Amino acid sequence: MSAPAPSPLAIVDAEPLPRQEEVLTDAALAFVAELHRRFTPRRDELLARRAERRAEIARTSTLDFLPETAAIRADDSWRVAPAPAALNDRRVEITGPTDRKMTINALNSGARVWLADFEDASAPTWENVVLGQLNLSDAYTRNIDFTDERTGKSYALRPNEELATVVMRPRGWHLDERHLVDADGRPVPGAFVDFGLYFFHNAQRLLDLGKGPYFYLPKTESHLEARLWNEVFVFAQDYVGIPQGTIRATVLIETITAAYEMEEILYELRDHASGLNAGRWDYLFSIVKNFRDGGARFVLPDRNAVTMTAPFMRAYTELLVRTCHKRGAHAIGGMAAFIPSRKDPEVNKVAFEKVRADKDREASDGFDGSWVAHPDLVPIAMESFDRVLGDKPNQKDRLREDVHVEAADLIAIDSLDAKPTYAGLVNAVQVGIRYIEAWLRGLGAVAIFNLMEDAATAEISRSQIWQWINAGVEFENGDKATPELARKVAAEELDAIRKEIGEEAFAAGHWQEAHDLLLKVALDEDYADFLTLPAYQQLRG
Repeated sequence: MSAPAPSPLAIVDAEPLPRQEEVLTDAALAFVAELHRRFTPRRDELLARRAERRAEIARTSTLDFLPETAAIRADDSWRVAPAPAALNDRRVEITGPTDRKMTINALNSGARVWLADFEDASAPTWENVVLGQLNLSDAYTRNIDFTDERTGKSYALRPNEELATVVMRPRGWHLDERHLVDADGRPVPGAFVDFGLYFFHNAQRLLDLGKGPYFYLPKTESHLEARLWNEVFVFAQDYVGIPQGTIRATVLIETITAAYEMEEILYELRDHASGLNAGRWDYLFSIVKNFRDGGARFVLPDRNAVTMTAPFMRAYTELLVRTCHKRGAHAIGGMAAFIPSRKDPEVNKVAFEKVRADKDREASDGFDGSWVAHPDLVPIAMESFDRVLGDKPNQKDRLREDVHVEAADLIAIDSLDAKPTYAGLVNAVQVGIRYIEAWLRGLGAVAIFNLMEDAATAEISRSQIWQWINAGVEFENGDKATPELARKVAAEELDAIRKEIGEEAFAAGHWQEAHDLLLKVALDEDYADFLTLPAYQQLRG
């Protein structure tokens, strides 16, 4: 076989990385270039369609199930493809970025699935993008270990049969990869870089291990976006010569528009679909983003006051379970983001009880599995699902035909009694500044106040500040949400951080930059669709 032609893609503004030639081969880059050539124009059309749909929501302040796809919803005959053995039991899934230590710990965690994240839990530095791919390939070839320089502790993989199954999450449609450009200097969508490199190097390798190339699809806003992914999958499988249907995808229902198209999304991906996931923080962010000028009835209270028992969140999760099981797909529950404290057993006790209650509720509602952010939470979640599932791999036989959700139920935000509070504003500012600062240092998953925060929680934080100010919210202490109040709280937080960590550490970080960026995306009249878009322009590496 002749050597592949040099890729038409160029690597720009990137320092060489150790072993990058193992990931950025001519053959792999040629595949990514072909994905870019074939599918980026349609990606661009779909991004434009998002803007049109958002303008329509701003005009009408409502959403409904699509009349043009009613026949798909009414047709009871179709199902998604049966789950492969490696994805049939998903009762606990752990999430996290693909750095070397996390790769080993997640695979060893005892969870059935690891969501290997190139999206919200990973800041897309070139190092994270390329070396994350290398870490996954090394894991599959058992060429991976890690020694913590600070503690001297060593990490190594358990036997293959004890390892979690990997479901990889590429970046969303809206994000480009500035370090990889075509002949016209146009960046390749990050989704094609992440998916393309991973699939090209590992599809056959995973099949040889008795598993397969499995993906989580983030930020999907419509069934047309799912259709594009399906077209990518069909092309990719033919390109490398593996059977159609080998790829399996779980779609995150983390946008309010996608919640109205769950069945259609599964239908578009039916030969490759394995389930839907209830991504709660991005879902709340999407509600604020889409209905931000819809008036007082769409104002969300503090994010921690919006529990999964809120009526509009119950409608969302119960509709997801019913939809998945009707179509033979897995329904995967939301994130338990608590990070256990090594110093405070009382904090742990309270948090563990909340996690247990959350997972008990999901299991009893019919979910087939759920997410955790820390290995210590795996046994708690496992116990909740074991109690309901027993020896069964899932509960797809629970059809939840008792669930009836109307279009209005999904956006009944004013069914909540809770109101925004001044403490909620302070927390949003604190989380926003601290998360963005870490992100600018290349960290996408960050422990803040005993919670694992990622880009989704930063998005809800800045969106709530924006919404409360623009809705003229008055807090319980009499203060009104204004740009001036947000700036005052942000200045106080910056000063508190300086005192907390000391001048030297403060100067070495990106604190002022994070402060300024949070205020920009929280206060600008022109609302940025995604915080990560302006943040990426400031991300070094």
